[in-house]
Amino acid sequence: MTLRMEAFLDRVAERGEYANRQEADRAARVVLALLGAHLVGEVRAQLAAHLSDGFALILLSPLQATEPLSPERFVRATAAWIEGATEQTAAWDVSAVLSTVADAAGDDLMSKILLQLPPGYDLLFGHPQPN
Repeated sequence: MTLRMEAFLDRVAERGEYANRQEADRAARVVLALLGAHLVGEVRAQLAAHLSDGFALILLSPLQATEPLSPERFVRATAAWIEGATEQTAAWDVSAVLSTVADAAGDDLMSKILLQLPPGYDLLFGHPQPN
């Protein structure tokens, strides 16, 4: 099932406690672009199928990461891309967006996504994995 852009942004806005949908949209675009740079192949395509066309294009059209970012570096990269963001606010942005992505993806796809990412991303998605 594809999550419409408005519904996705409403969930991000609620989780991120943003003042408006524009703030949620800004966070979603940055986080999805960075996430897309770290996912490859069928997993990225399957996740894109769960997102609206606009967000799917962002996920599918990034530059490829030259190296996988640790969760901490992912948050720092998010902070660098959002004007006025700190690492603390970026962590909030990442959590709001990635937990919404996890809900849209479902458990099976989330397992595949987490296999492509360095350890620790499960916490960013709000889906802690057993050790």
